[in-house]
Amino acid sequence: MKNQRQAKILEIISERDIETQEELLAALQESGFNSTQATISRDIKELRIVKELDPRGTYRYSASKNEVTATFSTRLNTIFRECVTGLDYAQNIVVINTLPGLASAACSALDGMKMPQVVGTIAGDDTGFLLMRDTNTAVEFCNEIRKLLQ
Repeated sequence: MKNQRQAKILEIISERDIETQEELLAALQESGFNSTQATISRDIKELRIVKELDPRGTYRYSASKNEVTATFSTRLNTIFRECVTGLDYAQNIVVINTLPGLASAACSALDGMKMPQVVGTIAGDDTGFLLMRDTNTAVEFCNEIRKLLQ
């Protein structure tokens, strides 16, 4: 439910100008998600949503892609450089190959990031599976990891 709610939050703020948590809560309720202001506040923090000034001079919620990418690169750079030996995707599934015994560490690091585009991970000994929200996020993720591995 949390992942669905957070995905809906990202969808709402990308489609509408939302200025307050109360407006966001109302929009979520219109979409069938019953939640509290405290939960919305935690979601905003986890999703790294920020308020930005729009051209009309009002503030609106926006997903901070640059901050997420920077944090993602910083936290995962070392573990991925040391353990990932390859990766590929098929539609919305990403397969990560690691050195023996390190797939769990790689998937655990990804789970800890709580990235909304990652639905979940499964780790074996040297292979991790990531279920992404869609094919585009799988492609973007693979491109980002390939940059880290260079």
